[in-house]
Amino acid sequence: MTSMYAYPLTNFQPAAVSSPRELTEIICWSRMQAEAGQDLASIVSRKELERSAGDGVFCWGVGNAASRAVAFHARDASEIDVVFSIMKSRPKQIDVAPTQVLIWRSYFDHNGTERSLPANSLITSRGGNGARTKESHYALMCRSETPLELGDFGPFDPAAYRNVSATGAPIGASQVTALLRRVNTECSNGAYRINLRAKFTKSYWVKLSDPIDLSHSKQALLKLSLADINSYSVDDWLDLISELRAHSGRTIVKAREQLSLF
Repeated sequence: MTSMYAYPLTNFQPAAVSSPRELTEIICWSRMQAEAGQDLASIVSRKELERSAGDGVFCWGVGNAASRAVAFHARDASEIDVVFSIMKSRPKQIDVAPTQVLIWRSYFDHNGTERSLPANSLITSRGGNGARTKESHYALMCRSETPLELGDFGPFDPAAYRNVSATGAPIGASQVTALLRRVNTECSNGAYRINLRAKFTKSYWVKLSDPIDLSHSKQALLKLSLADINSYSVDDWLDLISELRAHSGRTIVKAREQLSLF
């Protein structure tokens, strides 16, 4: 029997299948897979630690920029579900074994102000591709009141949605993450599954800044930590992020400004 997942996930035991609650009319849909040398199950495990340490808030790194409509909805505090589906294709080799890993430390909020990422957030990405340096990365700012767990939470039918834009175009093949509006009833046998859910919070979908190159020793530390992530306490997690972020670079905002994120 063929697995429902196109690419096998290490140490992943899916949760029981359940019918999803009705999604909001506007949603953010993101397809997920291995990134920055970390398999998907490990990424979700550390995002759960991040959520626990952040009073339900976690940040999920993505590769493409937000549509212009996102800032409007963030300022309006619109309720928007974030739906994650596992990619059907295998992760690229450069994502499985990158030659360079970056850690991002700041972001631009929906008003354009540069702020430090919350102390509980760890966002990494692969670095450059050969001679080309990676200059941009983005993140979804999410909230979940329940623990994060990969599972099968029902079908998702991308054909029932269109981009939130002036043209309302269908979802493009290259759109890994998109802000969408439901325009038709979803089919019960949608092309994808809902494998993780959350809601937008704070600035919703942001551009990241202030990256630093993660040294080989810190990459090794992160790899060892991920292998033992289930034994980490919230304090252990915060200490790890502080150590990984440590650098002689600039400080973006004062502590009192960071508190406004929560």
